[in-house]
Amino acid sequence: MNEENWAKGLEMFDAVYGPGTSAMVTPFKDSPFNQEIVGNQFANLWGNGAFSIREKRLMVLGATAMLGRQDLVEIQMTGALINDEFTEEQLEQIPLFLLFYAGAGNCTALFRGIEAAKARVAAMKKDA
Repeated sequence: MNEENWAKGLEMFDAVYGPGTSAMVTPFKDSPFNQEIVGNQFANLWGNGAFSIREKRLMVLGATAMLGRQDLVEIQMTGALINDEFTEEQLEQIPLFLLFYAGAGNCTALFRGIEAAKARVAAMKKDA
């Protein structure tokens, strides 16, 4: 992995999840797993301009809803809320829309992840 991709990946990591979040992965720079995540997934895929970060996030949310992973939804939605990517009305519509595609159980996790992210970001703003 070259240094340019690593730096671009860290920049995109912060753009996707919020300023300073790339600090979570920098201690693991020598890990081949993290090199792939930062140097390819973030530098090349998230960094590609064919879709906006918001559009990519919607694709990830759809896939994550199918997994029923509240924790991963919360991570994505925290970044989305930090970046002001969705209105309150849109946040309400995401699990409602996906209900018919991902199923009630998975969308319950989606709903709970969104609510947890809202609470997390509200607490972050309160502490700032």
